[in-house]
Amino acid sequence: MKNRQITSTKHAFILLSVLCLFSCSSPEYPLTSKVENLNANWTMQSSEKLTEADESLISQNNYDDDNWLEAIVPGTVLGSMATTGKIKDPYFGINMQQVDPTQFQKPWWFRTSFELNGDDLEKQVSLRFNGINYRADLWVNGQKVAGKDEFAGTYRMFTFNINDYVQPGKNTLALKMWQHADGEYSIGFVDWNPLPRDRNLGIFREVFLEVNEGVKIRSPFVYAKVDKESLDAADLFIQVELENGSDKDQQGVLRVDYELGVVEQAVTVKEGESRSCRFSPEDFQQLAVQDVKLWWPNGMGDPNLYQLKVDFISGKSMVDQVSSRYGIREIDSYLNDDQNRVFEVNGKFVLPKGGGWVDDLLLQDTKESVEAQLKYVHHMNLNSIRCEGFWGKTEGLYDLCDEYGILVMIGWNCHWEWEEYLLKPTHEKYGGAVSDEDIELMAAMWKDQLLWLRNHPSIYVWMLGSDKLPAPKLEHQYIELFKKYDPSRTYVTSAGGAGTEDNNIVAEVPLVSDISGPTGMKMLGPYAYTPPVYWFTDSLLGGGYGFNTETCPGPSIPPLSSLKRMLPEESLWPIDTTYWEYHTGRNAFKTLDRFRKAMNERYGESQSVEEFAFKSQVSNYELMRPMFEAFIAHKPKSTGLVQWMLNSAWPELYWQLYDTYLQPNGSFYGVRKACNPLHAIYRYGFDDIYLANEQLNAAEEVTVKIRAFDIQSKEIFSDSWTGSIATNTSKQIYQLPEIKSRTDVWFLDLRVYNKDQEEVDNNLYWLSLKEDELDYEAAKKLEWPYYTPPKGYADFTALDQLGKVQLKYDYLYTKEGENGVVKLTLKNPGNTIAFFTYFDLLDPQSEQPILPVYWSDNYCTLLPGEERTYTARYSLSNSNAGKPTLKVKAWNVDEVSL
Repeated sequence: MKNRQITSTKHAFILLSVLCLFSCSSPEYPLTSKVENLNANWTMQSSEKLTEADESLISQNNYDDDNWLEAIVPGTVLGSMATTGKIKDPYFGINMQQVDPTQFQKPWWFRTSFELNGDDLEKQVSLRFNGINYRADLWVNGQKVAGKDEFAGTYRMFTFNINDYVQPGKNTLALKMWQHADGEYSIGFVDWNPLPRDRNLGIFREVFLEVNEGVKIRSPFVYAKVDKESLDAADLFIQVELENGSDKDQQGVLRVDYELGVVEQAVTVKEGESRSCRFSPEDFQQLAVQDVKLWWPNGMGDPNLYQLKVDFISGKSMVDQVSSRYGIREIDSYLNDDQNRVFEVNGKFVLPKGGGWVDDLLLQDTKESVEAQLKYVHHMNLNSIRCEGFWGKTEGLYDLCDEYGILVMIGWNCHWEWEEYLLKPTHEKYGGAVSDEDIELMAAMWKDQLLWLRNHPSIYVWMLGSDKLPAPKLEHQYIELFKKYDPSRTYVTSAGGAGTEDNNIVAEVPLVSDISGPTGMKMLGPYAYTPPVYWFTDSLLGGGYGFNTETCPGPSIPPLSSLKRMLPEESLWPIDTTYWEYHTGRNAFKTLDRFRKAMNERYGESQSVEEFAFKSQVSNYELMRPMFEAFIAHKPKSTGLVQWMLNSAWPELYWQLYDTYLQPNGSFYGVRKACNPLHAIYRYGFDDIYLANEQLNAAEEVTVKIRAFDIQSKEIFSDSWTGSIATNTSKQIYQLPEIKSRTDVWFLDLRVYNKDQEEVDNNLYWLSLKEDELDYEAAKKLEWPYYTPPKGYADFTALDQLGKVQLKYDYLYTKEGENGVVKLTLKNPGNTIAFFTYFDLLDPQSEQPILPVYWSDNYCTLLPGEERTYTARYSLSNSNAGKPTLKVKAWNVDEVSL
């Protein structure tokens, strides 16, 4: 791409001449450094099973570890035992309770080996640990390199020089590891799941062997100031950290190739020094770039990425080289007139719509499972996730968010803010980190995570706390770190805030920082059963206004196939709460009583687990869709939404859009429908219709067709609206009149057509004449403030009056490269609505669902005489047994297999 940003011909000639001294006239320099990933061939064993009195023997090459267990690195002890089948599946039933936690309270040893040649020993040889949990002694070839007092801290990143301990040929390293003690800051799952019995003891992030001639490149970072008028030009700023691990000063040239150009500067890095090197348009005019493609979140544009290559050249050698990708985008944030936090990307308002991400409970996630989940996020038309904690065993999660245009809210976990989880006294406003020692540790951990992840354009905000605030002394340290290492992003002190400044709705004290003021965020729930009307009408708690960082309509029961995978058959029906409730949450979330009561009242009691699982999907869809629709309809008064949660750390019944087996539930497709880029929305409680345009382009000559049907499937109302809607907005387009011929249950069908009369959105609601009612007065009296109890339920039992429907099917299966593709055409030839039609693809050999799977739509309703075509895609690596079995079932359609 041409570099058209140099305005002075004289300056351009001088600059290019200087550049040519270093690059144009010089041959490519040989790379003298190497980095080897040491994630393979690890073994582990409990110290209780070892008899050696001399620990140095364990890290020697001739030590016999044939009887040790295989260790999965990155991973944990219990995760390795589960993955390799050394224990019964801890995720099934209540097997986790049978795992003895005392076996992990003594140290565990980990071993592996690596090779070095004679040339390597002439250079700096180091071991880099991106994350251990929690502390370790490090041994190499029978010698102790570091002790557990210095080698400790979950989110610290450590580099140890091992020149004094290595030899040509085979070398062995061993770690003696301890789990975290009560009160130490470790990985946490709070009240979401049962605690891992090993406390996630292990080497949970990557280990690298690094060999170089002294200077190591760390954390190259590109950020931008975007021309918000043209949206095709920007000023780039580049920052690179250099570490000199040698015993002498190092001189060289730092060269950055950012695909759009090259910048260089001469650098001297003193003995033992770590220094930041910066490039800005003030000194390097070629960093004022034009004709560029910006990085956009999903739904707003393409997440364009550029290649970045950084070299450090000394003499005739390339001492080190690091490659990555970056995106050109600018994030702005402010408090609006209502004191709610707003985010903009490249000068455009963005409504973050996402869910709370969590890693696997035993940190067993794979590259494939992480990518499948990010594809799910994209497929649901979401544009963000929230990581409450620094999740991911590698950078892979963040690389994929960059690639798919998924914004990431990232920061610390509330696990450290409450005595119940941290297991030491905590401050009512500042959580656990109030002592000088804890503050220094927290700042050091933050620095390491900041430098590790700062180059990812997907990360749009740093969250310094979740339920509470950082202590002022700690916040000051964070501010200094941002000034030095990342001046480009907003930081927010807590995910809570709104509702605490004046009336303290939920917090012990106001969550307002003495340094940075109010957060502009709200974390008012709810987290339990919540009917659709709440999201549109509530204006004090978790409803559709402001930025809600954690909220949901309650449990999300998975489909029957997942229930059978996670629970013993005898516990499925009648529901055995000993097993079912072990797979809920903890404390206020350990029961399904509220959900079951609401579903029984609204849809009728189930007579089998099959009926219960299917009705649960109807409820999941009906309750989840309006939460997202309310925030979309009400923007810009609403500024952000995080569904709690996106995924699950293990098989469970709460807070998920898809489960740990990657099976979507009804909520998944309710979200996909709600977040369709051009979408018509029925507002519960107001009986009006909004049109939302989430795209960056205006939609002209749009037609919205509005129809209502009674329980006999008779059309009782019809009208339409035609007009245009501006980019990135929502507006009211229609007020429904009173429809006197409505029945106890009736249907509202909304269709959106573009100017060419092509359907771009369809959305069907089932509604009850008996409306849901909420008891806000009772809510004020509850000890647990994140739930508004109902005082009346809608009644959908009349759905049982729908007559049986015989659908017509045309099912085609093809292969496209590495994917299987299913095309299903359904026709409803009768006069009755085919309500809530579910598609499930099964492997014909195992008869298990093929997952992950990406349906164009699911849980669909077909009107009388309607014909529709649906497609599904899946990877043949997950099922290559030929044409899948396709099961179709609806509320009033008997299950068929095709």
